[in-house]
Amino acid sequence: MKVVIVEDEKLIATDLKNQLARCCPDVELLTILHSLKTAVEWFNNNPMPDLVFMDIQLSDGTSFEIFEKTDVQCPIIFTTAYNEYALKAFKVNSVDYLLKPIEEEDLKNAVEKYRKIYENDANPQLAQQLEGLVQQLYKPKYKERFTVHYKNTLMPLAIDEIALFMRDELIYAHTFEGKRYIVNHYEALEEIEKLLPPEKFFRSNRQSILHINAVDNYRSDYTGKLHLHLKHLPDIQIDISREKAPLFKKWVE
Repeated sequence: MKVVIVEDEKLIATDLKNQLARCCPDVELLTILHSLKTAVEWFNNNPMPDLVFMDIQLSDGTSFEIFEKTDVQCPIIFTTAYNEYALKAFKVNSVDYLLKPIEEEDLKNAVEKYRKIYENDANPQLAQQLEGLVQQLYKPKYKERFTVHYKNTLMPLAIDEIALFMRDELIYAHTFEGKRYIVNHYEALEEIEKLLPPEKFFRSNRQSILHINAVDNYRSDYTGKLHLHLKHLPDIQIDISREKAPLFKKWVE
């Protein structure tokens, strides 16, 4: 059985590799992929493995973006640190999940579940099932509002009121009304990015996360970098790197 691991934390990936070697000695590990980018490149240029262990949160995005950029036609066992209610439904389907830290007995049971279902060709509609399960698994993670500081109090702010998250020592939420609030509780944009629906929000650069309705227009310079003009926020200039420009254009369209 040929296996691929998609995991951005190298120690966790190594531990999973060693656990597989102990409990499933017939497994052949083809590669360990540490980012969204390397995973997309690998799946686009290599034959499909029999099984993939896939972390949900990667350093440069979510693993679900892999399915948007390449045609993964093999079973997936997701690994996650989030014990969401939706995962219970996921448990009874043909693709399993493992909750971090991964227990070796759970790993062994997940592999046995794969063998019973897929090695007997019992599921001819894997791609359709996987797409539905991915949506079910990830949907509960998105926040609908954030708590922000307002004068000497805290108040909830709906995500559709927020045009831009921006880090300037503190993290600020800029609204479509042109107001600015300090976001409570979060210290890094990476934390916030994981909680936002990707169809609405884009990580434009290290300092900002952008709502799609905030984009008025943009232009490209001779280097390929994009310069954005925002609705209701004329004094804020957002630049997108040449490397991220294709992703932004696909997202905004």
